[in-house]
Amino acid sequence: MTPLLSFLNVTKRYPDGGREILVLDRVSLDIEPGASVGVYGSRRSGKSTLLRMAAGVASPDSGSVSFDGHDMADMTSAQRGRLLRGAIAFMCADDWLANPGESIADHVATSLGSQGLTMREARHKALRILDHVDIDEKASEKMTVSLSLTERTRVMLARALAREPRLLVLDEPAAMPSPGDRGKFHELLRSVARERGMALLVASEEMAALSGFDVLMSISEGELCSTDERGMLARLPKPPLPDPEPSTP
Repeated sequence: MTPLLSFLNVTKRYPDGGREILVLDRVSLDIEPGASVGVYGSRRSGKSTLLRMAAGVASPDSGSVSFDGHDMADMTSAQRGRLLRGAIAFMCADDWLANPGESIADHVATSLGSQGLTMREARHKALRILDHVDIDEKASEKMTVSLSLTERTRVMLARALAREPRLLVLDEPAAMPSPGDRGKFHELLRSVARERGMALLVASEEMAALSGFDVLMSISEGELCSTDERGMLARLPKPPLPDPEPSTP
């Protein structure tokens, strides 16, 4: 079976003054359809860069990132955009953006513009999705500017789910003040992924956010590690680099 998402020898560096910081170091990773993969890492560990590449938002310096067998580097920007509006949904709390005077229902409905639905049809679908993430029809008329952090996270999830993605990529999925609210959101996330047969790639600084995932990984200083059968973290072997092309005399 072709992996839904595949990283092969992915390396990424960012400039920092007069030097470069190695953020990802020859990372290789396969995610099968319907699988849930959690990546644990501290701030500036490289996990956000890993997720942005998985969503096609950022590109590697070397190596390849493929979705459903197609190298994203071979896609045009328009093709990657369509992928991000359909098969892949990327969710990050820092990316929250809502129009003043916009209701929750309309905020979710506007994400469906590329599906050819009328606004009435999109709003009807948005209400169904909002109910699925425990926001009822009455609450869905609240203005987005009045949302708490907990409500905002659920609305972002509804907006992501509305496009029926095959892969949901989430960076710090539940930065909520209440541990109880965080736990409920983590449970909801796992539940909707199972119901939809959707793959999950989630990165967090909290191990609790990744509880119950099929695969648990850890990232630090650009190195990706995975768990073995006993739940112990083990460094992933790096695939060999391709042989250099012979020089032409």
